[in-house]
Amino acid sequence: MKLIAAFFRLVRWPNLVFIALTQLLFVYCIVKPVFSNSPLQPNVHGLDFVLISLSSILIAAAGYIINDYFDLNIDQVNKPDKLVVEKIIKRRWTIVWHIVLSTAGVAIGFYVDFTSRIWLLGFSNAICVTLLFIYSTSLKRRLLIGNILISLLTAWVILVVAWCEYNHLIHLNNGLRADKILRETFLYAGFAFIISLIREAVKDMEDVEGDRRYGCKTMPIVWGINATKVFVAVWLVVLIAVLIIVQVYALRLEWYWSVVYCMLAIVIPLIYIFRKLFAAKTSADYHKLSTLIKLVMFTGILSMIFFKIY
Repeated sequence: MKLIAAFFRLVRWPNLVFIALTQLLFVYCIVKPVFSNSPLQPNVHGLDFVLISLSSILIAAAGYIINDYFDLNIDQVNKPDKLVVEKIIKRRWTIVWHIVLSTAGVAIGFYVDFTSRIWLLGFSNAICVTLLFIYSTSLKRRLLIGNILISLLTAWVILVVAWCEYNHLIHLNNGLRADKILRETFLYAGFAFIISLIREAVKDMEDVEGDRRYGCKTMPIVWGINATKVFVAVWLVVLIAVLIIVQVYALRLEWYWSVVYCMLAIVIPLIYIFRKLFAAKTSADYHKLSTLIKLVMFTGILSMIFFKIY
């Protein structure tokens, strides 16, 4: 039982649930309403959707495993109490699980390609596996590029579903609102990218001691803590400004409950994070900020429900 619990901690099971929830909400709140008055079915539905989501989950789990494999020394400094690799699960078994989960994720992608109207899923899954491996081995320790890569892959959780559906809609050419899916895709993918970039920078400040000891070139180490805080603050202002603009547009559509939700559950928490950012000094302070940002990611994704309601 201890080994099973350790494995679920290793693959960050709450994050995997979040990936599944994000893709589920996107399909049923963004994609399916486009087909509500049509006899046609979405490309991404039923078993195909389950397989697409499962492949994303497996690849993400493999990414977390390989990241912990290569971060063992750093994690011994930054979070010794949360170690799983070598302490509970031997390193050789983490490699085995990484290979098994990555292979399964890519294989499912190619299976979907060959059995549905979806194409290039297997190829894109293989690219994601490769990028996650490269990130864990080297890019994570380089200035900014690792943060950008992880933020792009976070956005890809939404983009991959949109790609599988949008391409199908374009070929149908039957008046269905492909542009509506595209617009809402970039809204949520953009949100996911920016807030993930913010969180990655905050996590770098949290982990600065272990990263410095093992030669990482993260923003807090190269630029300093204060410059990194300015970087985070700028992106917070950008995100808050964009969200407020979106709410003005929603008011014109009379989506009043949506506006109330977004202001209370997304914008105001982001303003609170902005205020707390410059007062943060310890690793515990940055950890609290990271947790708050993750909560805002969750409330932001939940706002998809309003596209179903309205």
